[in-house]
Amino acid sequence: MSFVVGIDGPAGTGKGTVAKIISEDFGFINIDTGATYRCVTLKVIENGISINEPDKIIEISKNIDIKLENNNGKQEVYMDNKNVTREIRTKEVSALVSQVSAIKEVRFNMVDLQRKMAENSNVIMEGRDITTYVFPNADVKIYLDASEEERANRRYKENIEKGINSTYQEVLDNIRLRDENDKNKEIGALKIADDAIVIDTTNLTIEQVVEKVKEIIESKLKSEGVENV
Repeated sequence: MSFVVGIDGPAGTGKGTVAKIISEDFGFINIDTGATYRCVTLKVIENGISINEPDKIIEISKNIDIKLENNNGKQEVYMDNKNVTREIRTKEVSALVSQVSAIKEVRFNMVDLQRKMAENSNVIMEGRDITTYVFPNADVKIYLDASEEERANRRYKENIEKGINSTYQEVLDNIRLRDENDKNKEIGALKIADDAIVIDTTNLTIEQVVEKVKEIIESKLKSEGVENV
């Protein structure tokens, strides 16, 4: 039996950082669903495939091998046995990933993969549709939000730290485009689950967000009479 924590929300709300910290504190497996779509997008780019060639993109999503591994406390992403942790975070991938993930057959294939990753494990998963589509019966459902400007500012600072060249305006425009695409997807659109707990992170530090999420998880574990998962 598994215990599933799902965190949804738009880009730049701190989902990835929160999920990483929580996974370490609770001993959960952290499944970065966004990384799976980024791997497909990276392979699409590497193979020179256009977004207007959905059949080829779907074929890639069927056969791609993706593994998430924790090495020395850091999660690393492997695509077809190659470490692509850095490559999947480039602005080229970021600009295309929402369109790739909007192809419903790609989403079906990735959701199957994500569900298999979570079998018989206690996991925390973050993305756009974890609590509404991937795991609608998740034990804990959280939706993180923040203003567009604050989210863009966070991503811009992350890019600087990672040595990724981009302007603040480029990041803001990309965030707005992704929000629009994510909210209007035919399958797995970004929305708040009816029973999700919403946390606005605009004026909160990451430590404050983590503390709020931990309290929610601990309360749920206690209500179910679970001391250790």
